[in-house]
Amino acid sequence: MSTQTAAGTGRFISFEGIDGCGKSTQSRLLSERLRRAGTEVVLTREPGGAPGAEQIRKLLVEGATDRWSPETEILLFTAARRDHWERTIAPALARGATVITDRFVDSTRVYQGTTRGDLVDLVDELHRLMIGIEPDLTFVIDMSPEAALARASARNGGEDRFETFGTSFQSRLREGFTSLALRAPERVRLIDGNGTPEIVADRIDAEAVFTPA
Repeated sequence: MSTQTAAGTGRFISFEGIDGCGKSTQSRLLSERLRRAGTEVVLTREPGGAPGAEQIRKLLVEGATDRWSPETEILLFTAARRDHWERTIAPALARGATVITDRFVDSTRVYQGTTRGDLVDLVDELHRLMIGIEPDLTFVIDMSPEAALARASARNGGEDRFETFGTSFQSRLREGFTSLALRAPERVRLIDGNGTPEIVADRIDAEAVFTPA
């Protein structure tokens, strides 16, 4: 796993977790808190976050579960992430903004690298070659697969390809994200996702002190 972070520029924060865990809500809530404190924040997401990457997103999150092999997914995610990095993340960090992204490379490490094959080395090597940067801080929102999947299914937004893999797949994802937090404690914070969004936001605040950039 690459260890280089975006230190010395703006702050780079990612949110991770299984589908429906609430990471998108928490990304938004944190961005709102930081903006109220006077920080310039760029709130973004993966796959996506730039025009080309958003086009690749449609290929990845829609359609049948067997649409792509894990290896092909890794290539598509890396291509989308490179576009996201070039056009959105790197320029924002260079001008001193805080970037908050809903998913980054850790999702690929878990979704494709560990739960659909022993491919994490491939994920890491492609990431090293094409992007080479880790977030400064990552929050993994943790909750039961059953509760998270029920919440994700209720959204009914059409981007449900990974959700249709089922509860057992979500359970393996949860194990993968938990292991990630244990392997990289200097960067990754495991957050209990149960409770109201405000309660979960308080837990996030307790894990890190944010001051205006």
